[in-house]
Amino acid sequence: MSNSGDASKPPASSLGKRLLSLPALASFAIAGVFLYFLFTRFDIDLGDTWAQVRGNNWWMYLLALVVYYASFPIRGWRWRIIAANAVVVSPPEKRLPSVWRCGCFILQGWFINTISWFRLGDAYRAYAFSEATGASFPRVFGTVVAERVMDGVVVAVLLLLAAGLLAVTGGLLPSPLIFGAALAVMAAGVALLLLMKHLGLRLARWLPRRLAEAYARLHEGTMGSFRNLPAIALLSLGAWLLEAGRLLLVLQALGLSLHLSLVLFVALASALLTTVPITPGGLGVVELGATGLLMLELTRDAAVSAVLLDRSISYLSIVVVGAGFFLVQQVRARPGPLGRRQKPMQQ
Repeated sequence: MSNSGDASKPPASSLGKRLLSLPALASFAIAGVFLYFLFTRFDIDLGDTWAQVRGNNWWMYLLALVVYYASFPIRGWRWRIIAANAVVVSPPEKRLPSVWRCGCFILQGWFINTISWFRLGDAYRAYAFSEATGASFPRVFGTVVAERVMDGVVVAVLLLLAAGLLAVTGGLLPSPLIFGAALAVMAAGVALLLLMKHLGLRLARWLPRRLAEAYARLHEGTMGSFRNLPAIALLSLGAWLLEAGRLLLVLQALGLSLHLSLVLFVALASALLTTVPITPGGLGVVELGATGLLMLELTRDAAVSAVLLDRSISYLSIVVVGAGFFLVQQVRARPGPLGRRQKPMQQ
């Protein structure tokens, strides 16, 4: 029997309400302030910027789009390995979702992250995975927590590597705030794991029974995720290098060139900025930060053109494509003629 009645699992209706909550709407207002600051602070020539965007090589742009979306099956493959380590499906005849479906869950989660506050999409994809497998929601969410910690470590290591290459080959040293943020994210994730490992299930003794049960499953899901680490690390590296490949192709579409180490640094720094929970998908924050970093080697208008074209893939296309996958998922999950949960007709 499915665990859909698990009290610790967020109902789908509450997820929808939170998308239109006051904090979510306020976060879009904050994003608007950041974007306004970007266009006024840098005194951008909108006509010249738009001309550069329109004049880009669209075939190269489409290739950047393909490279970006190629990362979702890789992330889905990684999440499936992590879930196989820690998730128990119920009933036993059910199987873990395919790599493709796991990638679709991640895409839907990213879509919700682009339109909601405080990374609600991470909870949604755990919910969707749980519904598909009958596995405990807290246990599945534990795999998402573990995945986020792994991403934090990989991004921090690659950022430091890119910064070292920049200093050696280009004589450039980006703002130390980026290093501090990356190290803080990595340290927070590692500290959380160490805390969970050393406290173990003892923390559950101090919680009410239902919360204790949910925490126990969360703990099992998180701590049980760290097997097959070489394969997980390799897939993580591949996914993040594809993110950098997207930005590299966008720059080439505009006829721009940068040090490869700076391309890697900007792509990873942008991904890091999306984790800032004050705006949906880092809207406004990413544009401001990435523009400042690209201006280390590019003119102001060229940097803004590159950022806007890149964000048309990493943000705008997620809104469009992710919404399509999300709506299909909702139709398939809905009882009735179009959904898969339609009950058999009684004779």
